[in-house]
Amino acid sequence: MNIRNEELAYNIINNSISLNEGDNLLVEAIGEDGLELAKEIIRQSKKMNAEATLNIIKYDELREFLINANEEEIIEYGKKDYERMQKMQAYIGISAPTSDKSLEGVSQEKLEMYNKYYTALVHLEQRVKHTKWCILRYPNEFLANKSNMTLDEFKDFYYNVCNVDYNKMKIAMEPLKDLMNKTDKVHIVAPETDIVFSIKGIPSEKYYGTFNIPDGEVATCPVKNSVNGYITYNTKTKYNDIVFENIRFDFVDGKIVKATAKKNSEELNKILDTDEGARYIGEFAFGLNPYINNTMCDTLFDEKINGSFHLTPGMALEKSDNGNRSAIHWDIVKILRKEFGGGEVYFDDVLIMKDGIFILDCLKILNPENLK
Repeated sequence: MNIRNEELAYNIINNSISLNEGDNLLVEAIGEDGLELAKEIIRQSKKMNAEATLNIIKYDELREFLINANEEEIIEYGKKDYERMQKMQAYIGISAPTSDKSLEGVSQEKLEMYNKYYTALVHLEQRVKHTKWCILRYPNEFLANKSNMTLDEFKDFYYNVCNVDYNKMKIAMEPLKDLMNKTDKVHIVAPETDIVFSIKGIPSEKYYGTFNIPDGEVATCPVKNSVNGYITYNTKTKYNDIVFENIRFDFVDGKIVKATAKKNSEELNKILDTDEGARYIGEFAFGLNPYINNTMCDTLFDEKINGSFHLTPGMALEKSDNGNRSAIHWDIVKILRKEFGGGEVYFDDVLIMKDGIFILDCLKILNPENLK
């Protein structure tokens, strides 16, 4: 019996998705390492008289399907799972990758079809907008190695960041949410970054274990055509199994007009050419988890790094909607802490964050030492 999994399953069911009696719940284990937690979630949900379904997705089987499938078969795959998702009130996705190249050998053309006909339809349009959902990783040797930890060290880290006091975080986030709702102009200055945009009239939202585990964000979205300047991200990021580093975006009136990276710039631009909305921003958020300090090249963890923000190409958040639509939603992180080069964030020309630390008295409660 894994007591930490019992606690995590309880928190997900009762806090993240607020499961109710009679709810249809889909639990997906993407990779078999997460089955132990998935089965614990199923066990607890059935005690609540919810209708729980377990779906196991094996990376090698998905890879083989995409390599061999034609466009019609990918469309049908997406349609079938979309129809299943329509019947669900709740969704929990537990992924346990065993490689950075889990879809190696799948062509970019097939990956674009999968994003368009499956991910955009099943998840961005149906799951995100119409279910109570939560997605998370599960600790295994691969993720431990990515973090330069032993498996035992990574498990301790994992359960700390996943079972942080989210009620305390929820209360501490309120002043930042209020300030963002009152703000028009955001100006961020950092090494190789000088970017300005408006968030006026776009609602901000707190994320404290309700959709992602681990969690810790306050998010909004720029007015679609307001983004001007340039940003260079200082964390690695992965999309379609390709790792990118030192991504730089140049913006004119909201649109990414130039995109480069240390390598794979051609692939970067292909992703941004997925559709018209992929070159516009769909999210601006601060990472606030006090236990996450460094990048893992894993979005679920990296976007919560304390002292960071992310500016996200693609689909706008449902609760902070600027009208942008896209088949992609790509959270790319810039860390502003001093050891990563530092930086400053201004709201309406008032400095609110310097070198990753909130300096306004009303926001200091969000600094890491106050959230642990």
